[in-house]
Amino acid sequence: MAFQTPRVGSGGALAPQLHCPHCSADLVTIKTADGLMYHCWRCGGRAVALTVLRRTLGTPFVRSLWSHAAYVRQAQGKACPVCRRAMCDVLADAKHGDVHLDVCTRCQMAWFDRQEYEQFPPAPPPQALSPQVREAFARYQLEIDERRRRGPEIGRDDGPEETWKWIPALFGLPVEEDSSLASWPWLTWALVALLVVTFALTQSNLTEVVRQFGLIPAEPWRHGGATLVTSFFIHGSWLHVLGNVYFLWIFGDNVEEDLGRWQYAFVVLLATLAGDAAHIAFDVRPQIPCVGASGGIAGVLTYYALRFPNARLRFLFRYVFIFRWLHVPAYFALAIWIALQFVTAYLQRHAAGDVSGLAHLGGASAGVAAWAWHRWLVPLWKPRTP
Repeated sequence: MAFQTPRVGSGGALAPQLHCPHCSADLVTIKTADGLMYHCWRCGGRAVALTVLRRTLGTPFVRSLWSHAAYVRQAQGKACPVCRRAMCDVLADAKHGDVHLDVCTRCQMAWFDRQEYEQFPPAPPPQALSPQVREAFARYQLEIDERRRRGPEIGRDDGPEETWKWIPALFGLPVEEDSSLASWPWLTWALVALLVVTFALTQSNLTEVVRQFGLIPAEPWRHGGATLVTSFFIHGSWLHVLGNVYFLWIFGDNVEEDLGRWQYAFVVLLATLAGDAAHIAFDVRPQIPCVGASGGIAGVLTYYALRFPNARLRFLFRYVFIFRWLHVPAYFALAIWIALQFVTAYLQRHAAGDVSGLAHLGGASAGVAAWAWHRWLVPLWKPRTP
């Protein structure tokens, strides 16, 4: 792709606050059919965003460039024209041998010295999509836009395709509309199995197990503080354990796939400890043991709803013999659930009820923190896939 060195005022405009990392001259913004490029009128170098490189040099070139840049431990290249941080020195395969390029993983920008850009073959022209494919894409986009627009709604009488989903729905539990996964969530299944097996093994002497390994707010450091964790695995009844297992099952697998197993395990542990801390700090009956995994699971479902706010959940509305399916987005269900937990916590503070809304709110706060960390802080130091 030929590219003539422009002069300021002849088709280009000075790019504000962008300077050449080689000679510090102001860069000139050049508009092309594929997007903007930033050219140095003095030394002939240019800065190009990776999204533009996808169109000009092709997706395989950008993937190769990014995969090499993402694994550079310490950036020691030229200063990025945008953020002025050191870029990654990457070796790229050109027509006549390898070329050293500079890539900023934060701004997703690549720098080419004079005549380096021309050493890479241009991307082949894109193949035109068939009318059938374009029509299918258009229908899919219209469907997505319509689902976002209508928000919470009462659906038709047609229930989920999976018959088994009627069972939890009859008990007032939510069911996912789409539960497809790209990998097997073995850690979530292991936690589910461990909770069920632990409950089965403790049934013969449940009262003593709760007394020994439940969380007692007045004695939080019993057994060296182990009860902060052991209370997670103990449940008071089959309904208690099955309810917690169900929520962990339908929400935990998605969170595990999104975070990875070890970060997912850390979020569960953090939410459990945060729920314990809230219960210990504010419960007015400090001698009564508290057991159950709901504090940790509250963090998981909160992260799920914040990370996938438009995920569709179904609830079965029943009135005598009338059944209606209520379709709501995850963020709406979370808002209702949080409001109920505040009511439960209020009752708990007045020594009423046997559910710890405080532990749920504590676990939910850890879920919010985990989501905020991965939403805003992680991208500052972890390269994102362009």
